[in-house]
Amino acid sequence: MKKISIIVFVVLCAFLISSIASAQEDKTIHLYMFYGQGCSHCERLHSFLAEIQDEYPTLNIHEYEIYSDQENRELFQSMADSFDTEIKGVPTVFIDDKVIAGFSSALGKSIETEIQRCLLVDCGDPIEKTRTEETVMIEGESSPFESPEKTKIKQSITFPAVISAAAVDAINPCAFAVLIILLTTILASGIKKRALLAGLAFTASIYISYFLMGLGLYSAIQAAGLTRMFYSIVAVLAIFVGLFNLKDYLWYGRWFVMEVPMSWRPKLKALLKDITSVPGAFLIGFVISLFLLPCTSGPYIVILGLLAETTTKNAALLLLVLYNFIFILPMLMITFAVYFGFTTTEKAEEWRKKKLKVLHLIAGIIILLLGIGMLIAMRLGMI
Repeated sequence: MKKISIIVFVVLCAFLISSIASAQEDKTIHLYMFYGQGCSHCERLHSFLAEIQDEYPTLNIHEYEIYSDQENRELFQSMADSFDTEIKGVPTVFIDDKVIAGFSSALGKSIETEIQRCLLVDCGDPIEKTRTEETVMIEGESSPFESPEKTKIKQSITFPAVISAAAVDAINPCAFAVLIILLTTILASGIKKRALLAGLAFTASIYISYFLMGLGLYSAIQAAGLTRMFYSIVAVLAIFVGLFNLKDYLWYGRWFVMEVPMSWRPKLKALLKDITSVPGAFLIGFVISLFLLPCTSGPYIVILGLLAETTTKNAALLLLVLYNFIFILPMLMITFAVYFGFTTTEKAEEWRKKKLKVLHLIAGIIILLLGIGMLIAMRLGMI
């Protein structure tokens, strides 16, 4: 009798599980996503939905781009009216009775929770919703519900800003000084070709380390969903960095300098003077990049904050490639100039010291204007 009861229980459980699975397979979940081309938050939501879609075969995602399509903008407004809510920006997701504006890791979990809920209960098609039904609004960081013209303005601001900040980083006297010490050390062996290859290897490692650091920080800002807040912080940071560089032009050496700290310099020189080979120059570049951070990170962090707020990941990747190429360009020029005999390391160091204050002046003006411009753009709603 017990065996029969167990068999009946197992059959009933199997039937129940099969019924639930069958019911879930029959449930079509409608998710409406409104996004804007070039919106960084939208790009992250796209990636998130692509990752989870295979797990939910009955999930039907309806995507509408609203920056360049007037009909989609009108549909967005119509659905917002039906849900009796205001448009907060993009991306915006409509699922059952929920409106989810913006995107972050936490909002991604909210979206997936709603999908899972809709597998268990009957969820309606959001496009059929009427004003009389209750709406739940969930908000996070989003990009403005802006016109295509404003998007173009934002993109036109970003590229010159990247070029300007990269130029500021490129003329930074810190990187010049380090490269000159390295070339002087290797030239002492009397082999110019080795000095050329060492200079190129050192420059390549600086490029790789800075590119990877930038990519990592950009990804962290995006993942944390703090793009807007971080943008505001780095705009203010740019103003301070600019003012501090102007201080170095007017009162160089007073209080502090926007260069490698004085206490670090003896250890830095000791590290470089032990390098006599090309592989050694390549490896030491990764270590030296950490020493250079106090005097080169200001413009870089400012640009990373700007990119996180105004571009997609693919666009940011290309701009980081460009930024870091401009950053290492003077190092390449010095390396080739010394190798081909256009100058010597002594003359290059003499020029660097002579122009030190002027370089701080140029950097200060550019980065100060960049910070002010970023705040103005945010104030006017361009960002």
